[in-house]
Amino acid sequence: MSRFQTTRWSLIAQASADATPSARPALEQLCRIYRPPVLAYVRRAWQPEHEAEDVAQAFFLRFVEQGWYGDADPDRGRFRNLLLAALRHFLADERSRAHAARRGGEATGDPLDPDAIADDAPSPEQAFHAAWIATVLTRALTRLQREWQSAGHQDRFDHLGPLLVEGCEGDELRRLADELGVRSNTLAVQIHRLRARLRQLVRLELLQTVDSREALDLELADLREVLGAAP
Repeated sequence: MSRFQTTRWSLIAQASADATPSARPALEQLCRIYRPPVLAYVRRAWQPEHEAEDVAQAFFLRFVEQGWYGDADPDRGRFRNLLLAALRHFLADERSRAHAARRGGEATGDPLDPDAIADDAPSPEQAFHAAWIATVLTRALTRLQREWQSAGHQDRFDHLGPLLVEGCEGDELRRLADELGVRSNTLAVQIHRLRARLRQLVRLELLQTVDSREALDLELADLREVLGAAP
């Protein structure tokens, strides 16, 4: 499983045992990349909502400074799981601290009890996972766009990029082919190849957050489940 040995996540997973110098920069990079899922969770799980940015920032500082990545299991770890577990623990501690401060007479905010979330509202976990998937897809799409831009095909990507998610067939495909001055089957092949490349880039993105083939398969299965459930 050598292809997993040089990912950012594997550097982090080895850090507690090996004191790998590259681990902290790798961790900080992953935290910057996957900040949106953390912020999405905090916005659903913490009140007042205007404090969400500060709470998320405090979490990342604690996560990095206190070395919470030391609990990473290189044999079965997924960065997403570690991040979510650490975030739950952090918010529980912050909620307890806020309650204790209120009992002591100090004016504080009133963190949201997860049980108080409306039944029809997304849970903090659902918000976290949806934002995680959106981040992965956005980064893969951005990389794909840069590839086409470097090849001098930005204009063509501007037309085809949205179809990777929305789809295009029948009359719409023929109309776009006429607009671009190509045959419908030629355009269909280009879209197919774009989607295949996007899948590769999604895998490459996820490879930075897992440490085994099994974990990668789980991440891909979760991604397909979320996309399949999307309206």
